[in-house]
Amino acid sequence: MNSQLVARGTMGDIAAGNVSSPEQFNRVRDLFDQTFKAARVGIWVCSLPDEKLTWTDTVFELFDVDPQSPLRRDDIVALYTPASRQALGAVRSAAIRDGDGFSLDAEIVTARGNHRWIRITAIVERVDGVATRLFGMKQDITAEKTMFEHIRRTAEIDPVTGLASRAKFEDVFESVCAASGASSHALLLVDLDGFKAINDRLGHQTGDACLTMAGRKLVRALPEATLVSRIGGDEFAVIHACASSEALQQLGDRIVTALEFWWGRGSRKLKLTASVGAAMIRDSAVSKDVFALADQALYRVKAEGKDGLRLAKDKPAVNAA
Repeated sequence: MNSQLVARGTMGDIAAGNVSSPEQFNRVRDLFDQTFKAARVGIWVCSLPDEKLTWTDTVFELFDVDPQSPLRRDDIVALYTPASRQALGAVRSAAIRDGDGFSLDAEIVTARGNHRWIRITAIVERVDGVATRLFGMKQDITAEKTMFEHIRRTAEIDPVTGLASRAKFEDVFESVCAASGASSHALLLVDLDGFKAINDRLGHQTGDACLTMAGRKLVRALPEATLVSRIGGDEFAVIHACASSEALQQLGDRIVTALEFWWGRGSRKLKLTASVGAAMIRDSAVSKDVFALADQALYRVKAEGKDGLRLAKDKPAVNAA
């Protein structure tokens, strides 16, 4: 029988007042215990101010703690990772102070060294306005976190080169432009000249290997880049800390030098070069405007014969008069 339907039915019995005997109560309790265990959910209680903990079996299992061992809150809190421990302390203190419950996803390293994610829900019980205990549920959400992390990584990583994806680039680029007043950065757009011939003559599998090598060369040429990404086809984008046009010229020159290489074997070797358009990310920069400037500079390189670098000219200031 479906455990969710069983739980729903038993809760209906309780609400209707149909649980009238100790035997029925025990049966309901056992059904709830089985349902909660299947869902990896446990109940916890912490009395105040003595911080005494009471757990159901599932919570002991989540923390890999022996049910026969004494529960000391300081020992349990030490099993949370530093970031989760800090977050838990903040929401717990606020709940005790204000009387509101909370929900928190926290990462733990269990007593046996296993990494897990748990979802904590808490309710505050108060007597005459004073918090007397916290209680709620703890649920194992490790599988959920793993799935979402996989989805996130899939979205943020280019499957061919292993570099950041276009989606990741756009996210970081927007953030850097929004914070451009705090530190200077630059955007460099890179086209791999000659790549179409690689695909056409040597095949797409060889082309993918070539893109991967180009990505590695980019990373090696600019090891301190904020982000190196493939934004489509044979196009790459680099976001790099940069204080001046002179420094930007040096960054672009390193890319042009690094991406001049041959690909293929024997008589089928083909030469690749790079065309680079670059723009400074000035204070109060608008991302689409910076991208357009770098893209226009890249277009000039390609129109002038490729294999080179052009720096974008900043838009002239508008005369307020």
